[in-house]
Amino acid sequence: MFASTIQLYKNAYNGLSRESWYLSLVMLVNRAGTMVLPFMSIYCTQQLHFTIAQAGIVLSMFGVGSLVGAFVGGRITDKYGFYFVQFGALLSGGFLFLVLGFQQSFMAVCVVTFILSVCNDAFRPANSTAVAHYSLPENRTRSYSLNRLAINLGWAFGGALGGFLASVNYHLLFWVDGFTNIFSALLLVKLMPHTGAIKQAVHNVKEAIGNASAYKDGVYLMFLACTVLFAACFFQLFTMQPVFYKTQWHFNEAFIGVLMSLNGLLIIAIEMVLIHKIEGRRHPLIYVFWGVLFMGIGFALSNLLPVSEWAAVVIILFITFGEIMSIPFMNTFWLARTNANNTGQYAALYTMAWSVAQILAPVLGGEIIARSGYELLWWALGGLTFVSAIGFLCLYQLKFKRSIIGITEAWVILLGNI
Repeated sequence: MFASTIQLYKNAYNGLSRESWYLSLVMLVNRAGTMVLPFMSIYCTQQLHFTIAQAGIVLSMFGVGSLVGAFVGGRITDKYGFYFVQFGALLSGGFLFLVLGFQQSFMAVCVVTFILSVCNDAFRPANSTAVAHYSLPENRTRSYSLNRLAINLGWAFGGALGGFLASVNYHLLFWVDGFTNIFSALLLVKLMPHTGAIKQAVHNVKEAIGNASAYKDGVYLMFLACTVLFAACFFQLFTMQPVFYKTQWHFNEAFIGVLMSLNGLLIIAIEMVLIHKIEGRRHPLIYVFWGVLFMGIGFALSNLLPVSEWAAVVIILFITFGEIMSIPFMNTFWLARTNANNTGQYAALYTMAWSVAQILAPVLGGEIIARSGYELLWWALGGLTFVSAIGFLCLYQLKFKRSIIGITEAWVILLGNI
């Protein structure tokens, strides 16, 4: 049994390129220092004494900056290649995290947060393009899952360490986050010299066939609308849920950090193997549908389970399984629609969809909490994820049935499973 399990894990990781591993190592180092965002809402309310609505606006600045950074990063990536965009984003983001830690006023925090997010999130479409460039069609989902594994391994470490550092001094979070960004930029230069990457990227652009625009892809735009709805709910895990655990369930920062790291550890333990076993057996949107539903159940359980540590763990289990089933296959879906000439464009729009959600999530969450409390928030998230899941299922039917009958069948499938 043990030997077969080891072999299963080996098979899940076989066949990935060396460059994919290097990109994941850079991502691992970068995300191991991700400490500011998970604790930003607590930092704003507990240390800077902002209101919960103001904290929501600060967190929205991450989303507004991400929206701009993703658009600019995608355009530059398609024109000049992915290498320098990644390097510049990591380096500038590192220095700006250090600057952010010194800001005290609400306006200053908002402005620096916006600029930081513009620079930092230009990295995302460039990195997505790089992963696609260094992978093959048959292992592209696993290549992205390897990148996500690195993100979550870093998240697990950073979340746990961040909880400890926050209990000592919140300003340490900004120093660690900043220096890990800078070190990631230097590591990228060391492991992947830019000459080859630029030549390969330019070569691919020259050989691209067609000039299709992501902005005119109706199916993709519908997919992005569903993604925004889903992601606006998903981001509550990192924005309002930590505050909920602190102020309503009275957990300390260290345990909140453990809960955040549990999300990453579960992804590390099972995502690659699960993707290896199920990839190609169903259309990606079917997996996305079920994943989104599971995440919604996780949020709704915050109202149904008693206040306890084990209940928080169960909630994280549902949300994490939903994340594992949905996000990797979202990447599979949009990548299948690209060519070498427009990958940055598609990646930018996908990143921008998440950025829009990052803007909406804290404002929506903060306003609901301020007006009606956390109970309504968790019910609302359960309902919105349900709507998003139905959207993905109907999109699958529209894409492959292309008829009103197809939409009707989608509802019949859903009702039959209730």
